[in-house]
Parts: sequence; structure tokens; C-alpha cells
Amino acid sequence: MPRPEETSVYQDRPDVRPTRRDSVAAAGSELIGGPAGRWALRGPSGYLTPVRVVVLVALGTFALGMVQKLPCYNWAWFRGANSQYTHACYSDIPHLYIGRGFSEGLIPYFDRLPGDMSYLEYPVLTGLFMQVASWLDLSGGSIQEQQQTYWMINSGMLMICAAVVAVCVTRTHRHRPWDALLVALAPAFALTATINWDLLAVALTAAAMLMWSRGRAVAFGVLIGLATAAKLYPALLLAPLLLLCWRAGKWREFATASFAAASTWLVVNLPVMIGAPEGWRKFYTFSQERQVDFGSLWLIIKQRTGAAIEPEAANNYAMLLMVLIFVGMAALTLYAPRRPRFAQLAFLIVAAFILTNKVYSPQYVLWLVPLAALARPRWRDFLIWQACEVMYFLGIWLYLAYTTGEKHQGLPAEGYHVAVALHLLGTLYLCAVVVRDILRPDRDGVRQDGSDDPSGGVLDGADDVFVLTRTDDSPELPADVPRTDWGAPPRESAEERSRDAAER
Repeated sequence: MPRPEETSVYQDRPDVRPTRRDSVAAAGSELIGGPAGRWALRGPSGYLTPVRVVVLVALGTFALGMVQKLPCYNWAWFRGANSQYTHACYSDIPHLYIGRGFSEGLIPYFDRLPGDMSYLEYPVLTGLFMQVASWLDLSGGSIQEQQQTYWMINSGMLMICAAVVAVCVTRTHRHRPWDALLVALAPAFALTATINWDLLAVALTAAAMLMWSRGRAVAFGVLIGLATAAKLYPALLLAPLLLLCWRAGKWREFATASFAAASTWLVVNLPVMIGAPEGWRKFYTFSQERQVDFGSLWLIIKQRTGAAIEPEAANNYAMLLMVLIFVGMAALTLYAPRRPRFAQLAFLIVAAFILTNKVYSPQYVLWLVPLAALARPRWRDFLIWQACEVMYFLGIWLYLAYTTGEKHQGLPAEGYHVAVALHLLGTLYLCAVVVRDILRPDRDGVRQDGSDDPSGGVLDGADDVFVLTRTDDSPELPADVPRTDWGAPPRESAEERSRDAAER
């Protein structure tokens, strides 16, 4: 007979109200009238359901990000490099419209590009996304007008991806839909959404997380395969899933998901692999041969010490660190008093890749935003991390303004290193609190209402089959949740009861 804490998610558990459990969320809610009262309508009734509210907020945030790019859209993209940096509104999209041959009607991977690039250096599904946008660009006119239209079309398509992310994050944790506001209101989400095409992979990964939370291993694998065909990082999610399924003995589900992911990736890539093998390989060879670049720890070491870190050496260092981190995650997963949640380990493995990689483009923060909202849905920690990312966003453009402008006005290398360090420290801070939640499950806000792993699917409430230590039969519980209430609707604390009485 399963222990009480290992039962599946109860359908009648009420939604968690962040304004009652998070002091920062409560303070922020004063802008719209304060925390929800005792008699506030909740649940699916009415038009403004959590999903609709979060999507509307996400679209509004995305639109604000487009407004932030207006100086570049109007003129800065077309008047030399420096202006787009000083206005912090750079985007790859209009520049690659010309630089990767879309303005000339070249087909990615099949048609060779002029110059040193030779072929498009993006994965196949992202290349298809870029190509479809160019087909929709029927504006004609000057090359500047074509670039503007191409960016606008891509922004519309990426806005759809943003809506998908919002919906999926809202629904992944059934009883915590409002945590998705962390994604919808993330400052870095607004600033970086239209720099590149990363939101496509982020949307597919968020959809995959939703499918796994519903126990659909095949759908999860298919979506992870598609996401990996758009960007490499989603494949990393299979690593923590391996560890969790090892501890829970869910080998069949892991094998099913892995096979579906590999098969889907192969089906998407195979036509280009066969029809244009040299063009298909460009992404992988470019990734291997790329020099140590912006935003990475290796760049600070290289510029501060003067050491020549070649691409092969940086690749080896990063690979070694990732192997060591994975071993550490394996020990953490099998040693933790309770099996970690899937979202926690997914966040940690992607964060590890970002921290050890030889390049960190500003839009890479989008990879982590949905995972952070699911792994550590606490506004204080999330905003600390976001503040560091915003500082890095400003830092890189000021550094580029300094290095490209004749007057060298902007941020010199020393200042840029501080911005990189802030990005690294902010990400490490969020990793640290996630690890603490794993080692101290009573500190995990998601589990304080009696949940086990809302994003875990078949792992949610499953028995442990293999652990490194013998754990107590009863998990650590919050002090105000009696052991007999594990899995039941959460009781209000004394402070909440007092607040309700005052409201009445």
C-alpha cells in the first residue's frame, strides 16, 4: 500500500494563492488592489481564468519588448552598428535576413552563402522557422523595408510561441497556475524575446514538460525531439529524467520517451542530412569551432589572464565540468531525503550548461525562465536572478558600444566582466536555493501544500526503488501541516485565518 505522501495529485485541492504564501507577491498585488480575499472567486468560473490572465499578461510583456526595439526598428539597425548598441535594441533577425541569404531567396542548408559562413549555422527546425518567415515577407520595397517586415513577421510568430509557453507553464502545475506570472512578467523575457529565434525551442520544451506532467511519455519525447531539432539544449532534460526514473524504477517510461525523442529528431533532420549533408553539418561544426565568446566564464579568464583558450580546449573544459556536474546531480538525486522534482533537476542541468558553455548570448536566459518558475516559484529569488540578467543585458550592449564606437563611449572590458560575473552569480544563486529545496523538502514551496511532484507525471507519488541512503518512512513536512493531512487540501495558517477574520 503506498504511503500517504505517494498518492497521486488530488483533483479537489484548491489552487495555491501566491499572495497568501509569498510576501513579495502580496506586496506587488497592492498595485491591483491587494491579495485575494476569502470570498474571491477562484477556479475555472468566469472569463478571466488563470490561463487567460497569464497569456494576456505574457502578450503584453512581449509587446512591451517590441516597443523597446522601436529605436532600432525605425533607424538604428540601418545606421551602423554603434547606435543599436547604445539603444540596447539589437536583434539578429533583420541582420541575418540579409547575411544568411533570405533576401536573395537562398534555401537554408542547400544553397551556399557568400563569404566565410558558407551555410546557415542553425539547427534544422529553426532554419525552417526562418525560411517560413521569409516566405511570408511579401512586402517588396527597399531592403530596409524588407528587413523591418521580416522582423515584424518573426515577432508575430515568436509571440505565438510566447503564448504557448504561458499556457504550458500555467497548466503544468495543476494547482499552482499563478506561478506562470513569473514567466509572463519576467523583465528578461521582454528584453530578449525578439533578439533571436530561441522562443521556438522554449515553447516546444514547455509543451514537453506539460505532456510529461500528464503522464504522456510519447508526446513528451516527440516534443523534446522537435525542440532539440530547433536548439540543442532541450536534449539535456533527458539526463535528469534518467536519474529520476532510476530512483523510481520507471525504466519503461524513460525508454519510451527517449526513443520517441531520438526518432522525432531523426525524422526532422533526415531529409536535410541526406539532401544537404554539408549544410546540415554546419551547425555542429560551427558549435565546435566557435571561439570563446561573450558572456562566458572562459572569456573573463581569457581576457583577464591573457591565456589563449582555444575552442577545442574550451569544449573539453566545458564537457568535463558537465560530466562532473551530472555525477553530482546523480548523487543529489539518489541521496536526497525525497526524490527531487523533475522541474528542479531540469533547471539545474540547463543552468549548468549555460554556466559552463563558452558563449552566453543574452537570449539564452529564455531557456531558464519557464524552468525557474516551475523549480523555484518564489518571487524574491526569481527577481534577484532577473535583476542580474537585466544588468548583463545592459552590460553587453554597452561593452559592444565601447568596442565598436570611435569615441569608446560605453562599458570597458573591466566593467563588462562585472556584468558577466553578475549573470553567473545570479544563476548560481538560483541553483543554490533549488539545491537547498531538494535537500530540505520542507523549504520547497511547491511541496508545502502536500504535493509530491506536480510536473513529474508517472513520478508523482511513485515509490522509490533505489536510493543511496535509507530515508525515514515519513517525509519532512511543514510545521503547520499535520502528518495526517499529507496530500489533503492545505490548511490556512494562523496568520491567514487572522487576515480572513479582519477582511470579514
